[in-house]
Amino acid sequence: MSHSDRSIAVRFDTVSFSYGDVRVLENASFHIHRGEFVAIVGPNGSGKTTVLKLLFGLETPSAGSIELFDVICKLPARKGNLAYVPQHLPSDQMFPITVRGIVRMGMLTSFNRYSPIATKFPAHDKTAIAEAMEQAGIADLAARPYRSLSGGQKRRALVARALASKPDLLVLDEPTANMDAESETRLYENLGSYKGKTTIIIVTHDTEYVTALTDRVLCLGDAGGIVQHRIEASNAARHGGFGQAARVLHGENIPADDCCE
Repeated sequence: MSHSDRSIAVRFDTVSFSYGDVRVLENASFHIHRGEFVAIVGPNGSGKTTVLKLLFGLETPSAGSIELFDVICKLPARKGNLAYVPQHLPSDQMFPITVRGIVRMGMLTSFNRYSPIATKFPAHDKTAIAEAMEQAGIADLAARPYRSLSGGQKRRALVARALASKPDLLVLDEPTANMDAESETRLYENLGSYKGKTTIIIVTHDTEYVTALTDRVLCLGDAGGIVQHRIEASNAARHGGFGQAARVLHGENIPADDCCE
């Protein structure tokens, strides 16, 4: 199936946003098709976090519009099942919860769906939790305290938490930061099994290389816009975990009208 045959999962249409007098985005436009694996890259301070806040409705654009799954987003309503994998949980070193408990949090659609002392979940939820842990390669860690895990294990637990809800859109923020090579390899193998089925966005400050799973790269620039760069396969050894990497060609931009070809 070509890109042009796919429906749109995410669309930013001439979006502008500022923090006071500090311009972050200006007339930024891009779209992502359902099932695509997209990397959003840019140095620290370029606006990647702002794009995520706008995407999840934590901020409102000063101009332009944002669509998710063909519906214009208006706070606080959002259409589609979105899941977010942060770099880490706040105060995760002291959080007294097991790995299974962390993954189970992915099943919550609101904070009061289950009481804080609930001990029973519907059977289909238990199945989804078990499947997510198996897919993320952490089934053997289910009873371990989350705070006792290594950095890579914690990240895979957060991925499992996101996968438990069977999201339509999965967003990962710096997914391999501080990961060892083995954990990075397992993470990308896991994400590869979802490519084409779930729309996946990876946000990273690494502007030179992305995983070879990437379909398209969107780069945030100094002028507040977002441009698409071409990528090419590379044999560069990137942390040992990318497998085959893709190099971002910053000198070769793809016009917005051509991104569906």
